[in-house]
Amino acid sequence: MGLFSFLKNAGRSLREDNSEEAAEAKDRLVEKKLIEVFYEHKLPINDFSVDVDDDKVIVYGTADNQADKEKAILAIGNVDGIASVDDRISVLAAAEAPPVPQATFYEVQSGDSLSKIAKAHYGDPMKYMAIFEANQPLLKDPNMIYPGQMLRIPHL
Repeated sequence: MGLFSFLKNAGRSLREDNSEEAAEAKDRLVEKKLIEVFYEHKLPINDFSVDVDDDKVIVYGTADNQADKEKAILAIGNVDGIASVDDRISVLAAAEAPPVPQATFYEVQSGDSLSKIAKAHYGDPMKYMAIFEANQPLLKDPNMIYPGQMLRIPHL
């Protein structure tokens, strides 16, 4: 898919220690915490790993489908301090299923709600549950989104 940009100072904070530690040691700590975030969401990516270089993360692994790949990117990118995610996750080609188009990524703005986003993308605010479901398990409540958060907007 490529390189995805995120709002660096939005999302869950992982960088608790602001001491003068070596940059490599901080990156290793962030890598470990990002792996924990990934496993917390129980996303089905095989051989998942990350490399951190300051505010850039490279993600690796193999997904069964496009949606799981996109959710993994969002799980990592929606963490405070991460400015970009370089996607190196491959999707296994299923012999029987047609390829699913990539979802659109949308950055939540101040004042947004899932219904407002659904109206803008689908023309129908009642289709907000399609966005909520497309972002499971990353979203716990359809009313709990925040400015700067990136969401998957699936094609309907």
